[in-house]
Amino acid sequence: MTVWDDVVGQTHVVAELSAAAADADALVTSGGAGLRMTHAWLFTGPPGSGRSTAARAFAAALQCVSPDRALGAAPGCGFCEGCHTTLIGTHADVEFVRTDLLSIGVKDTRDLVRRASLSPAVGRWQVIVLEDADRLTEGAANVLLKAVEEPAPRTVWLLCTPSVEDALPTIRSRCRLLSLRTPSDEAVADVLTRRDGIDPALAAEVARATQGHIGRARRLATDESARERRAAVLRLPMRVTDVGGCLRAAQELVDAAAEDAKAVAEGTDAKETEELRVALGAAAGGGSRMPRGTAGAMKELADRQKRRSTRTQRDSLDLALTDLAAFYRDVLTVQFGKGERIANTEVAEGIRQIAATSRPEHSLRRIEAVLACRDALDRNVAPLLAVEALTLALRTP
Repeated sequence: MTVWDDVVGQTHVVAELSAAAADADALVTSGGAGLRMTHAWLFTGPPGSGRSTAARAFAAALQCVSPDRALGAAPGCGFCEGCHTTLIGTHADVEFVRTDLLSIGVKDTRDLVRRASLSPAVGRWQVIVLEDADRLTEGAANVLLKAVEEPAPRTVWLLCTPSVEDALPTIRSRCRLLSLRTPSDEAVADVLTRRDGIDPALAAEVARATQGHIGRARRLATDESARERRAAVLRLPMRVTDVGGCLRAAQELVDAAAEDAKAVAEGTDAKETEELRVALGAAAGGGSRMPRGTAGAMKELADRQKRRSTRTQRDSLDLALTDLAAFYRDVLTVQFGKGERIANTEVAEGIRQIAATSRPEHSLRRIEAVLACRDALDRNVAPLLAVEALTLALRTP
């Protein structure tokens, strides 16, 4: 099993990264006269295409220390210490950055830039994998620009964004671009069956339902509660028949997202708060008094936890809206006489019912309403207000 086995349906990307890893290996081991290494890469692709997975695999190949390389084997064996520690996230010279907040600020980016200026401690390269480069604030992106423009000799930046437009023009012009595509349903089902041991029928069903989104397909296949929440979302179009139904459906959708955020908070907030209290000198237990001068640190943690909860709720709503858009795409498919190609087969009857009582232009307007709701949430519109506007739009032909 090589490091590339998890990069699903991206043959062209694997070939390009394998060649680059081989050049980087020659550069380190023998001086590599005439070889050049690209020190900044931009991985783009739709959600679920495996941007972060490809970046992680490339980072592992760069750190590969397999003795088989001396016999002509390509870097990225997947078994040596360099590959293994990178893939599980413990390599000393590989930093994976993925925020659970709404954005990545200047302070955190400056810390990354300082780390990137160091020489590798134990590995062959200093690798920074920024999985959420699209969440950099404008100030943070400008801080990053200098490091990408003039990187240290043994430092490699791997930036991941959904599209090229999500990176500043000045940054993307200094990066080597790799564009990933959505893998086929068959490729996703195969990897779920082969690697995760999922039943082939279930793997095929979730791969078709998520339209090639690897992460969501794995979650649906392994989490029954996720399948139940998705089923509830797919029943929503049949419930928005009057104003009361619209408002109730909107409230339930927002409440479900809030519950997801609460579940995440319950698992992490209390632990983080107690760890910080102890680190600041308070006795163990919530009833002990905090030392003087520590209120600012506690407030900063509380603010961070609140921002994380907001992002979790938005991410949960975004998944629901993605499922709604897929439902109306299936309606449109039926209206154009291609009913055998629908993805959400479990609600096929509801899809055909709505397709028979509306026209294609109605379906397009409903899809546009879903996209408008996503845009409204990105602009910090109150979730309940945005979702109520959506459900009312779904009711109106």
